[in-house]
Amino acid sequence: MKAIDRLNSMLEVLDNRHRRRVLSPRRGLDFASNDYLGLSQSPMLEQAARQALERGVPLGSGGSRLLRGNHPEHEALEQEAAAFFGTEGALYMGGGFQANQAIFSTLPAAEDLVLHDTLVHASTREGLRIGRAETREFAHNDVAAARRVIAEWQSAGGSGQIWIAVESVYSMEGDIGPLEELSDLARDFDAVLVVDEAHATGVLGPLGKGLAHGLKAELLTLHTCGKGLGVSGGLICGSQVMIDSLINRARTFIFATAPAPFNAALVRAVLDVLQSDSGLVSAARDRIQHAHAEARRNGLTKNALNSQIIPIILGDDAQTMDMAAVLQKQGFDIRGIRPPTVPRGTSRLRISITGNVSKADISALFETLAHYEREAA
Repeated sequence: MKAIDRLNSMLEVLDNRHRRRVLSPRRGLDFASNDYLGLSQSPMLEQAARQALERGVPLGSGGSRLLRGNHPEHEALEQEAAAFFGTEGALYMGGGFQANQAIFSTLPAAEDLVLHDTLVHASTREGLRIGRAETREFAHNDVAAARRVIAEWQSAGGSGQIWIAVESVYSMEGDIGPLEELSDLARDFDAVLVVDEAHATGVLGPLGKGLAHGLKAELLTLHTCGKGLGVSGGLICGSQVMIDSLINRARTFIFATAPAPFNAALVRAVLDVLQSDSGLVSAARDRIQHAHAEARRNGLTKNALNSQIIPIILGDDAQTMDMAAVLQKQGFDIRGIRPPTVPRGTSRLRISITGNVSKADISALFETLAHYEREAA
């Protein structure tokens, strides 16, 4: 069949470029996941799961939220999440990708402008692709460039609502967006600031509420539940009118099976712990600071380090995957990241400081990596 031949050829090209993806098992110490607080396999979540089962929370939803899939656990989570993140409303969806698709394909109108950082996540881009608004991008973390793009759009006759889409922590760079300056920009142009907090939630900001918490602009935030919070799903938090609009018009909400009520119960438990036990967040930040110090001590990065994500940019695709394999054999689960996930020529090891490793593990990783980098030089 022509289709099979074409697909085989595509896979062969990826093989030759060292870019073919395969599913592989977990290997050794967790420096690859987004389980930043170490909650996904924690006794706390195990206990929350038992308690949810004991009170009869269903394991599945059986349908969309607008049919029979809605459950009191969903509604309780949304109320508690809105209170925790300081917004009028919240909407629980199956995942962050689905949630970003919902936001950008639904809320901006045809006459609007969505201005986005050039490094926003693929889920945001997918929402923009199927949305109606005009889209323009600005250089990464460059607020002055964003201001110029808005001015150019308005000079050309643009007069709709402006939406500014950014991330608080960028998943492949590990750097932090200039949110205060972006908030000021949004206020200057009466824009809506949409902040993807996927890699900040649970780790950064007061009690792990994220870095956008407390900004003065009109704000819409996304908090994924499968990274720092250790469960699954995504929470969109913002004004109630935006939440109600998504319920009524977002196809990825209306036509999707609801997240399991059981998962909603687990997320509720995590939010409760974050409010009552600051030790989880402080321990995560302590590990991050230790990792930054060890990376610098071993001469592995000249860039500023800002978060739990530490990229070691090697550039070459094959070299990156070979180094990842070497580290995996030494007991460190680190994955290589290649284009198109990152720009061509910037293939990298993405080191993630999770709650599943100790300070001693972190020191051993960076010493081992420095050793093999010296050998490869």
